[in-house]
Amino acid sequence: MNPTFGYLLSLLTVIYGTVAAVTFTVPERARTGSYKYAPLDLAPVGISFEFFAFPSYFTNVTATNQCLANWKDLTGVWPPIRIGGTTQDRAQYDAGTSAYVVYSVSNPADAPSSLTFGSSFLTLAGGYGGSVVVGLNRGKNQIQNTIDAARIAASEVKNLLAIELGNEPEYYSRNGQPIASGGWSPAIDAASQNNWAISVGSAVNKRPIIQAGNSNDSPPQWGAEELIATQNATVKQYIKTYSHHNYPGGSITSLMSHKGISSNLHVFDADVAAALKENKPYIFGETNSVSGGGAAGVSPTFGAALWTMDYVLRATYSNISRTYFHHGTVGNCQYCFWGRYSMGAPYYGAYAATALLAKAAYLTALDDGSTNYAAYVSFGADGSLLRALLYNSDYFDGSGSRSSQSFELRGLTGTTLKAKRLTADSATSRVDRGGVVSFGGQTFTDGNCKISGTEETESLSISDGRTTVTLKASEALLVYFR
Repeated sequence: MNPTFGYLLSLLTVIYGTVAAVTFTVPERARTGSYKYAPLDLAPVGISFEFFAFPSYFTNVTATNQCLANWKDLTGVWPPIRIGGTTQDRAQYDAGTSAYVVYSVSNPADAPSSLTFGSSFLTLAGGYGGSVVVGLNRGKNQIQNTIDAARIAASEVKNLLAIELGNEPEYYSRNGQPIASGGWSPAIDAASQNNWAISVGSAVNKRPIIQAGNSNDSPPQWGAEELIATQNATVKQYIKTYSHHNYPGGSITSLMSHKGISSNLHVFDADVAAALKENKPYIFGETNSVSGGGAAGVSPTFGAALWTMDYVLRATYSNISRTYFHHGTVGNCQYCFWGRYSMGAPYYGAYAATALLAKAAYLTALDDGSTNYAAYVSFGADGSLLRALLYNSDYFDGSGSRSSQSFELRGLTGTTLKAKRLTADSATSRVDRGGVVSFGGQTFTDGNCKISGTEETESLSISDGRTTVTLKASEALLVYFR
């Protein structure tokens, strides 16, 4: 290389923040080449609603139905929902009440320490068009009350996918739950789960019907592999899915790092394999960025939106069939995708992930998860190429110059491709504080979640089977092959 040219190239790299392109070869069809392909659920991205808050989301929050409908418009099916959380183990069924839920709190931002719910709660859940998981109380150790509620759920929730029996049981002893009063451990919990699964499953006369596990501690302890080892054929006939919870936490930088996301998800490899060996789906029944409703400086940011997007895709690629993002107390929820008045930036990431996976049958990752740069490809049921998503997880906080990274895709046919960009001013941008986040130039309106603005697409030229695109730090791009 000419020394002068090399000097100029180095100077340009410093000035413009660009480096040599990362290169990916796109498979012509699914299940070809050396890539691993994950089969896809019809709607891999779902929402978990905190038990006591569920009725409010569907009766007091205008955005809820529209936000869910936006995903349905992409996939053709309503996204799955799960109703549960800490307050499911504080809730008892009351056949005599006509109210959805009955409780009192000193501050509207608080979650109740105890509550009751009526059959109307489950009738409301039964009106939803997508699949529903209902979480019921095990902590109080009142199995007949739980069976009574399960029977109503089985009759009223037409799209009932599964019933959970308890939420995050590893915390029962710490929280003073009666079921743990005589001692508590993974082995004792497993015996309890198994007995309750048989009792409730046989009472509602459905098999499989139980979503098992539902713990939050990092496996192997309290994990699916450990639980499955305690189960015989009688229990297993009632198990629909194995579920775990996951809240990675950390700073914006660490949360949105593609390498960090990949590392976090490898913790669940053995559990996923154990569930698949039983021919049962493994899911994240409750997850989000930071536990406890989120962290104000992390969870509402565009960086968390990029984490949401990449996390969904890496989890799906890791054979985690569905990912339910938790929504807590209305008005006191930093990680919520929407609320009464403002949209949350993370919704954009979930929407972009859903757009990649919509009506697809297979997903592969073109990268190995060891860098900040990700590439995913989705395929139709016939194996044909649908879309690719490229992600630059380099962190940009809005100060100084914004670096960029070139991505080169090889093995392409045709002459041009269409693309839509997911972007914001920085990783710290917040919709609820006036920051502008957009996907293909469009936004979601505060308060009602309707799509606003004119769609903007980029045209990518193909030459010799290749195209090169540039992503700024903290940006993603969805590429359409057809």
